[in-house]
Amino acid sequence: MKFNPIIVVSGEPYSIFLELFFKVYNSKFIKNYNRPLILIASKKLIFNQMKILGYKFNINLINQSTLNKKKLNNKNINLIDVKYNYKNNKISFKSKKYINECFNIALKLMKNKIGFALINGPVSKKHFLEKKFLGVTEYLAHKTNTRNNEVMLIYNNKISVSPITTHLPLKKVNKKIKTNIIVKKIKIINNFYKKYLNKRIKFVVCGLNPHCETIDKFSEEDKIIKPAIKILKRKKINVEGPLSADTIFIKKNIKKYDVFIGMYHDQVLTPIKALFGFNAINVTLGLPFIRVSPDHGPNSSMFGKNKSNPGSLIESLSFLKKIRAN
Repeated sequence: MKFNPIIVVSGEPYSIFLELFFKVYNSKFIKNYNRPLILIASKKLIFNQMKILGYKFNINLINQSTLNKKKLNNKNINLIDVKYNYKNNKISFKSKKYINECFNIALKLMKNKIGFALINGPVSKKHFLEKKFLGVTEYLAHKTNTRNNEVMLIYNNKISVSPITTHLPLKKVNKKIKTNIIVKKIKIINNFYKKYLNKRIKFVVCGLNPHCETIDKFSEEDKIIKPAIKILKRKKINVEGPLSADTIFIKKNIKKYDVFIGMYHDQVLTPIKALFGFNAINVTLGLPFIRVSPDHGPNSSMFGKNKSNPGSLIESLSFLKKIRAN
């Protein structure tokens, strides 16, 4: 193989992901894409969705034992078939075994250095992850024995954001932000940009409290965030803050900074989605490989309607085109 393939896990079987995948394969974009894609999904589901949505693609069925012997390209859909027989057309707990098997195959390919990167479609946190993991980021960290190293980076060409805590109830956030965690996560992001994108970046860090102030005796800004920024500056990382979250995303700051660090999920994800919509992707750092996910959920209400926008999946593939092979 000239280029190591990108491994694609389709995720929740009754999400919009296969529709988006078909739209990408039906576009000029994929014809000029230099890396082959390998989709891990149910052949039965794919043919069913093609019939419903009006697409017709040839399937190149492959398996792990013959993968290196077969020529891969994006003229056909390269597929590793995973059996799936549930027919209710609804998101439920019954999809969990199937999704887990898809991820297991993908992780084996990544462990064996066959895949260049991993893309996964969305899953239902309620049904697939249940209460064991906060998100797919944490699920993959657990599966790869890299827990506590995982970092969520929502990437866009202009700016990116990263929350120190991810899918966590607000009442628990102040107990989970620590100086060493802030330092560790910013170092991981900084190293990623240098290693894979050959770019030196400038960080800005949000405070936790409104206007970076509190009426409590304990100030998270003074006791946790400012010490972290001092440590990072000593390590020659270009970082400023804490700045108030209500003004941190004004125009002059978007031009000034590359990565905005928030203390909790919606503090930074809401602004970037308001600014860029689907032109942002979810990149998981701290794993043994690069993992990217289009920044949308299963959206089961749009399942089968052929009206969803493939922009975030195209952004995911475009992003991987920029990544330097290491």
